[in-house]
Amino acid sequence: MIARLLALPAGFGIDLLLGDPQGWPHPVIFIGKLISALEALLRRLFPKTPAGERAAGALLWLLTAGVSFVVPFALLRLCERVSPYLALGVESLMCWQILATKSLRDESMKVYRALKTGSLEDARRAVAMIVGRDTEKLDAPGVARAAVETVAENCSDGVIAPLLFLALGGAPLGFFYKAVNTMDSMLGYTDPPYTHIGFVPAKADDWMNFLPARISALLLLAAGGLLGLDVKNGWRIFRRDRYKHVSPNSAQTESVCAGLLDLRLAGDAWYHGCLHRKEFIGDALREITPEDIPLANRLMTAAALLALPLATALRAALLLQLG
Repeated sequence: MIARLLALPAGFGIDLLLGDPQGWPHPVIFIGKLISALEALLRRLFPKTPAGERAAGALLWLLTAGVSFVVPFALLRLCERVSPYLALGVESLMCWQILATKSLRDESMKVYRALKTGSLEDARRAVAMIVGRDTEKLDAPGVARAAVETVAENCSDGVIAPLLFLALGGAPLGFFYKAVNTMDSMLGYTDPPYTHIGFVPAKADDWMNFLPARISALLLLAAGGLLGLDVKNGWRIFRRDRYKHVSPNSAQTESVCAGLLDLRLAGDAWYHGCLHRKEFIGDALREITPEDIPLANRLMTAAALLALPLATALRAALLLQLG
């Protein structure tokens, strides 16, 4: 049991140290390739109607989520037969690759450095690597805002929610969550050609992130208190603006971040050449600057460090109950 418990904090520590090394084979890449292959196959097999595409999306979701759970589960069971220490090592590496604290910080800080020392085009290219919106026409404040928003949103999706699923079911459930999240990021759009095939992946992601997003928002508030930020405004904006998004979850953490930093986030954005009308989140008590990117990262990291002991305690309680 101790070996199974240690994998979670060990993986978290490895992630903080190493992040996502360049060129390192990442399981999420293979999950993405599986999604793309299944999408191409199922689009050919199912009728090109709204109902047919929704059915294709549902089957794609079941197959991808199932494979993403079964493969690590089977691998860990094989490792346990050899040695519990081998299983600990392998699961620690799996936990590392499920978490994204350092890589989120590293990628968003590339945007910060481009804004500080590079050209606007450099900054646009850097932020395009971490957001789904079109970035070609963003001005410097727009680039900074996009980077802060993605740190705030992915504080839940990339850090705290994976920690919670790892606590509940170890690496297999963690990879299950990453598959659900990846399917949403690749297919969960309302614009063609994803309108119908992405319906089930998008809804499943909403359901799975409902509680984690709200827990993440509360942890961000606690982290804001530790960092001396405007917690009163963070709570006010959270209560007022946490549903100002088409997703029931995305604005939970964005609203807290906007309030803590005294910023206005969100607003209209272009995706795949289509303008999406969005409400603003937060109040523009001051203008956004590039310095808000490292500040958002400190906030995200503090929230992750608060989440780790809670997730570890939950994992320990579940393992004790299971015997």
